[in-house]
Amino acid sequence: MNKAVFLDRDGVLNEDNPRYTYEVSNFKILPGVHEGLKLLKEAGYHLIVVTNQSGIAQGLYTQEQMHACHAYLQEQTGHLIDHIYYCPYHPSVTASLLRKPESLMFEKGMAKFNVDPTQSFMIGDRGRDLIPARKLGICTIQVGNEIEAENRGEFEVDSLLEAAELIVRLGK
Repeated sequence: MNKAVFLDRDGVLNEDNPRYTYEVSNFKILPGVHEGLKLLKEAGYHLIVVTNQSGIAQGLYTQEQMHACHAYLQEQTGHLIDHIYYCPYHPSVTASLLRKPESLMFEKGMAKFNVDPTQSFMIGDRGRDLIPARKLGICTIQVGNEIEAENRGEFEVDSLLEAAELIVRLGK
């Protein structure tokens, strides 16, 4: 079986914007992301993005705009990400098991890449990102300074690069 790092997008890979990030011109990759992804890849992890993109269901932006942002992310990070799963739904429009805190995006990635959850990690900036990982037995790392009292990560760090360094030190 393989090991993987599941990554939330907004707030982990790029700057989070409460009004959504859907234009390449506003898609700001966070410092250290390329280095962190490279470190994880060199350590033998599959890199799998799992991201809620509810603005699509709400009619705020299109799948094409989101795909353009993902293409830009891949280009800027050397195509290190193995797969990007996204949930275009919003509870006010359509319910879905894809949407975090549900676990279907994770389960799809685990099946596609034959992932052992006990050797894997989830890096997210919000508690809802970590809930599905915890349900599946994946170690959780919370990034940033908006740590919620409930649904905290098993580890807390300031950046993706710091999370990557921690994962390599833990040596799963």
